Amino acid sequence: MTSRKRLLFVEGGGDNNHALATACRKGFRKFLEKTGSFTGRMPRIVACGGRGQAYKRFCSAFREAQPCDSVVLLVDSEAPVSQTSSWKHVAQRQGDGWQQPGNATDEQLHLMIECMESWFLADPHALEEFFGQGFQRSALPPGTSLESVQKQGVYDALKQATRNTQGGPYGKGKHSFALLARVDPNKVRAAAPSADRLLNHLDEVL
Repeated sequence: MTSRKRLLFVEGGGDNNHALATACRKGFRKFLEKTGSFTGRMPRIVACGGRGQAYKRFCSAFREAQPCDSVVLLVDSEAPVSQTSSWKHVAQRQGDGWQQPGNATDEQLHLMIECMESWFLADPHALEEFFGQGFQRSALPPGTSLESVQKQGVYDALKQATRNTQGGPYGKGKHSFALLARVDPNKVRAAAPSADRLLNHLDEVL
C-alpha cells in the first residue's frame, strides 16, 4: 500500500547550498511544531532555493500526486496582493508569470505577504531576545497590520533595529531561518491573515 505524501514546498534555502537548505527545513519545521497542531502529521518540508525552482518542483510533484496526497507551495508574494486568487497574483506579477497547473486549487498556493521577514515583525520580543543588547524595537513598524508593510520597508526596519547589536545588522541568509524557529506562530497568524490561512489549511489537509 502506497503511503500518503504530505509535501510543503517552500521558497528559501539557497540554490545548491546544503547548510542553508537544512536551516530552512529546520526553521519551518520548528515554526509548525510550535503551533501544537501537527504532532505526528508533520509535512515533509522541501527547501527549494529560489521561487522559480519552488514553483517548478511543486508542479512536478503535483502532476505525480495521487488524490489522497497533500501538495502545497509557499512563496513570498514579493509585492502587494490585490488579487483574491493566489494563482492570479503570481500569473500577473512581473517576473513570475506562473500558470496554475491543471486543477490545482488556491489552497495549494500560499503567499507570505510580502515576504517571510514580515512574519518576524509580529514578535518583537523574539527579535529582541535573539539579537540582544542594542536592539532598537522602536525602529519596527507600529501596529499589527504587517501585510501592508512593503518588502523593502520590512528589510529596512529589521536592519535599522539590529544595526547596533553584536550579531547585526539583520542578514537574510545569516539570520532568517533561526528567527523563523523562534517567533511565536500564534502572534504571526494574528498579525498576518495569509499565515493564518496557511496554518488552517495545513491543519485541515494533514
